[in-house]
Amino acid sequence: MLLSIWNCWKGDQDSDKRERRDKMAATMVETPPPQLITTIEWGMMDKSKFFPLYALSSFTVRCALYPLTLVKTQIQVQRKKEAYKGVSDAILKIYRAEGVTGLYRGFWLSSFQIISGVFYISTYEGVRHELGNYEVTPRVKSFIAGGCASLVGQTVIVPFDVLSQHLMVLGLVKGSPGGVHNSKVNPLGLDLERHWSKSALAREVALRVYRLHGPLGYYRGYAASLAAYVPNSALWWALYTAYQDELLKVSPSWVSYLLIQCVAGTLGGFTTTILTNPLDIVRARLQVEGVSSMREVVKELWKEEGLIGLYMKGLSARLVQSACFSFSIILGYETIKRVSVSDEYRTRVRW
Repeated sequence: MLLSIWNCWKGDQDSDKRERRDKMAATMVETPPPQLITTIEWGMMDKSKFFPLYALSSFTVRCALYPLTLVKTQIQVQRKKEAYKGVSDAILKIYRAEGVTGLYRGFWLSSFQIISGVFYISTYEGVRHELGNYEVTPRVKSFIAGGCASLVGQTVIVPFDVLSQHLMVLGLVKGSPGGVHNSKVNPLGLDLERHWSKSALAREVALRVYRLHGPLGYYRGYAASLAAYVPNSALWWALYTAYQDELLKVSPSWVSYLLIQCVAGTLGGFTTTILTNPLDIVRARLQVEGVSSMREVVKELWKEEGLIGLYMKGLSARLVQSACFSFSIILGYETIKRVSVSDEYRTRVRW
């Protein structure tokens, strides 16, 4: 009898073990491993980490690459090739004439773009987040969000942009690098023989813009800025998403996803720059020269340099700038998103 009870008890134990094993096996089959996150969305991040890190990253990139922005603007504004033959020629001439400080003319005013950058990226991520409630493809989301972000960003930054570009192009005036007398790049009539400190010169530029054009002078070229930057931003983000998707399909699994994103950003920058370069030339001249309309700028450019000049002027400088900026901005932006991601998503983020 005892043997019978023992056998029954042992059978129950074996049955329980088999049942537990079956449940574990079922759980293993039914619960797939967590899926890796390819796009870190707005709601996945700790904003208290993201914003200060993004501002620091943006300032660092702009500080390192500002000389390219200055050279691009001067080449776009000059007549034909009267001062500089290209990017390297411009950098060399400016450095010889003014040293490193000449390559950072107007930098502190331009650095206010960090403020607009925070508005820009908040709008981009916020619009993407809201569009997630609708059946919209990632590329369309990026396109719409990129356009909205640029609209907000330009509204904040245009006054600083106008002032910084006046300072940038003073290097084309007689007595500055290039030795070119061109009154159109000094429409404010500044006395450049006088020794100005950086802050005094910036203040004088701001005062003269106000005296000549009133408060609206600070928004001179606003429509041209929107015409240049809104399509540029929308296209860049959409192309960034598209290139990223395509590169993921052909890249081996061991390739760094962050590297793929940086390459996608660079390709998006190249493509967008080639498509929108004429708009950027018109914007730069409109803000600096005080011409009354975009139409007048286009007519003047056509008369001076023809179709090729209208399309190609400053293109090499802008391509170099765009490639460097796109790679650096995406490297900083996507790295900061990974650092700022909430703990619950951290293990699912691919580097």
